[in-house]
Amino acid sequence: MSQVKNILLVGVGGQGTILASKILSEGLMAAGYDVKMSEIHGMSQRGGNVSTQIRFGEKVYSPIIGKGEADVIVAFEKMEALRWLGYLRQGGRMVINDFEIPSVPILMGAAEYPEGILEELASRADTAVFPAGEIADELGNEKAMNVVLLGALVAVLGLPGIDWEQLIRANVKPAFLELNLKAFRRGQEQVG
Repeated sequence: MSQVKNILLVGVGGQGTILASKILSEGLMAAGYDVKMSEIHGMSQRGGNVSTQIRFGEKVYSPIIGKGEADVIVAFEKMEALRWLGYLRQGGRMVINDFEIPSVPILMGAAEYPEGILEELASRADTAVFPAGEIADELGNEKAMNVVLLGALVAVLGLPGIDWEQLIRANVKPAFLELNLKAFRRGQEQVG
């Protein structure tokens, strides 16, 4: 692969964005890609935004993705998808969790959660939208939504020959292993 692929994962602190990015990066490195990853924790412990930029290919010189350069954006929360839309390249794809986390101004009553986000995104980008949080909750724990989204991302990227099960096994606590393996598989089933 000579072309560098740019993946952006965006969400809110506590959603597991960093863990999903770590597993993805480890899988890409195991497959022989040069991988660069950059993460930003914007007050993530207080519900602020979190973004991870992952670039992979034959040779990657920088972890930074510029505006209009992301091949895929995975949004763990709808408003974050809209906030980062400008980073998606023409013809890129968005994987969006149909999930809302109200910001502090919304919680305080100073603002309202925007309506029509999914419609706006669908009018401007190729989107795959599904309720990863609900899927994870049905499996036993809503917190596994990050691995549901990881499974969807892997399906979109079409990355054969990587032992994702082993990578999940190495990165999650044994008590949550079966849940996360099921979550990964369900995520793969969500996109076409």
